[in-house]
Amino acid sequence: MTAYRTIVVGTDGSDSSYVAVEKAGALAGVSGATLVIACAYYPTDDRDVAAAADVLKEEAYQVRGSAPTNEILRIARDKAIAVGAADIVERAIVGEPVESLLALMKEVDADLLVVGNRGLNTLAGRLLGSVPSDVARKSRSDVLIVHTVR
Repeated sequence: MTAYRTIVVGTDGSDSSYVAVEKAGALAGVSGATLVIACAYYPTDDRDVAAAADVLKEEAYQVRGSAPTNEILRIARDKAIAVGAADIVERAIVGEPVESLLALMKEVDADLLVVGNRGLNTLAGRLLGSVPSDVARKSRSDVLIVHTVR
């Protein structure tokens, strides 16, 4: 197996997505790869976020990606540095997570995409699809799905 040169990891600011960031950061560190930390979001106002959180309940972590991406990316960068990543790029992307991550993979010519497994075993994930299953199905590059929730 050849070493990865560019690794993209997606985060939405949830604790489970930061586990994926740490795994991607460690892998980037040992392979000397560039780590691109991505946060996809939709611009919203506070009323929209509150209404979505009321509806989503325990899945409300998903609306945080619509909030302060700079803070999410800063936390993710700190976590990646702590596990050995050195060459880090941060990207906030307006749009839906799956298509945004796949477009970013192509743009930066990444050879690995890292995502957490959150959503794979939920009813919504089974009915509507989830970020990990959708990117694994659609990606033309390697995908590492990190077990962040069990």
